Amino acid sequence: MGKDLGTLSMALCLIVGAAIVSYSQDSKGAQPDNGKPGATIAAVTTVTITATSPPLDLARAALAAQGGDKFKNLKSMVLIGSVDLYPPNSAQSIPGKFAIVVAGDRVRVDISAPPAISFKQVFDGQQSYSSIPGVEMPPASKFGLAVLAKFEQPGHKVTALPDKKKQRGFRIVDAEGNTTDFYIDAVSGRVMTYLSPYKGYTFGVENKTMKELEGVLIAYSFTQRLEMAQGAFFAEYKVKDVKLNQPIGDDVFVLQ
Repeated sequence: MGKDLGTLSMALCLIVGAAIVSYSQDSKGAQPDNGKPGATIAAVTTVTITATSPPLDLARAALAAQGGDKFKNLKSMVLIGSVDLYPPNSAQSIPGKFAIVVAGDRVRVDISAPPAISFKQVFDGQQSYSSIPGVEMPPASKFGLAVLAKFEQPGHKVTALPDKKKQRGFRIVDAEGNTTDFYIDAVSGRVMTYLSPYKGYTFGVENKTMKELEGVLIAYSFTQRLEMAQGAFFAEYKVKDVKLNQPIGDDVFVLQ
């Protein structure tokens, strides 16, 4: 079990590195809608999705459903909640708590699941620190939903992917070759799943329930999947509290 927990700690550092770009936030008063159009979140997009919609139109629909300019202009967020961690081939979870602070490209992640896991990760926009040596955090600005806000910038390419059940797929690749695959609801345009390869690992995010906060569509609960040689690791996140667009001190992102 000790070896499994050590491996889980390393995997979890990578998992939460992917989680920080998912803009998971809680809204006060809104009700979960499980990714379907509802009264609290307008599902109208600026692009109508059809069976023949090209990938650029799918990306535009996804961005509009995410909140458009309000999503793109988020300055900071603080997320606090609970997480259940699952080692490979295990139905037994390790419960814990997490706090995530994001300001631009800067990120801090703290996870506590005593007595098994207690660690911190910091990315100051240029360099990263992890309380587990040798584990590097994926750059927050180059993967996941953060890329959706930049797909029309120079150097980004959007290509088609095969549909997955009732979800339409497209891929965004930036100028450095960083890749994120998106699968969106064919009616609302909301991002339901996205996948990103990073340094030999594949990160998968599946949004479970969604709410609106200040005009931005967010995931209230979501799961992370990380494929490694030892098997698949899972983490289930539930956001309990959130603060948006508030000043964040530089000392939060000190590399130590």
